[in-house]
Amino acid sequence: MFATFLIGLREGLEAALVVGILVAYLTRAGRRDALPRLWIGVGLAAALALGIGAVLTFGAYTLTFEAQELIGGLLSLVAVAMVTWMIFWMQRTARTLKHDLESGVQRALVAQSVWALVAIGFVSVAREGIETTLLLWSMVQSFGDAPAALLGALLGLAVAVVLGWGVARGMLRLNLRVFFTWTGAFLVIVAAGVLAYAIHDLQEAGALPGPFTAAAPLDAVTGAVATGAAGFPWGWAFDVSAAIPPSGPLAAILQATVGFMPRMSWLQVGAWVIYLAVVGFFFVRGALGRPRTPSPDPTTAGSATSIPSHQGAL
Repeated sequence: MFATFLIGLREGLEAALVVGILVAYLTRAGRRDALPRLWIGVGLAAALALGIGAVLTFGAYTLTFEAQELIGGLLSLVAVAMVTWMIFWMQRTARTLKHDLESGVQRALVAQSVWALVAIGFVSVAREGIETTLLLWSMVQSFGDAPAALLGALLGLAVAVVLGWGVARGMLRLNLRVFFTWTGAFLVIVAAGVLAYAIHDLQEAGALPGPFTAAAPLDAVTGAVATGAAGFPWGWAFDVSAAIPPSGPLAAILQATVGFMPRMSWLQVGAWVIYLAVVGFFFVRGALGRPRTPSPDPTTAGSATSIPSHQGAL
């Protein structure tokens, strides 16, 4: 619940701030008459995200177990790719996002294009919506506790809407640079765990060699799939299920935070370590290397106080 709460909070706040930028610009430009077109785009994006979630949730029941695992693994890989792209995209474009969005709205107003405004609202929210849907679906598949996971996500989205509204109205001071840096670091760890579970699904489906296929090395004494050094590379890297029950709360917390499972294959562990090392390195380098633009007011340096500010919401 805590992991999905943070995901809902971060992704929801991104969408809320983007919508806040667009609404504030149209309001300042005296074009509140264009707001309904923007909200149509936002509504279509939300409907698309919900539709994808419904198809993924209910469509899987008609598939075989192998097909479910294959589709689940592939969609989890898509979710990891989208989250990774979004993390680095936010690092690169956060400081120019406000200007880019306002420029797009201005061009649409000058051209008097209804569909351009609808498209701006749709694209701005659909990106976060689809990413959130895929990531949450992958995590629910991994955790196996859909009610708690979905409740956490809904609470996160609700808090995000309140925070986004407060920032947009200038009522709330929030250091967004720090917020997105820390939540971005958390998402890197979560994405590594989702990647490990995607590998697990693909191995269960037989799409990748592993403990569930004929390629798995067997223990000469027990006849079970070998664990540890004897199980390399297609067996189990470790199995601590006796100490940490897979269905217990500790296993759920570890899997939700760092992607740890009581029993993981060598391929899962390798994917987790490589992803965390490579993506974590570039994320930290980007976070430490971003130039800081000094604020005209030293009392608000490093913070975004409202949508109309020079640095914008991000």
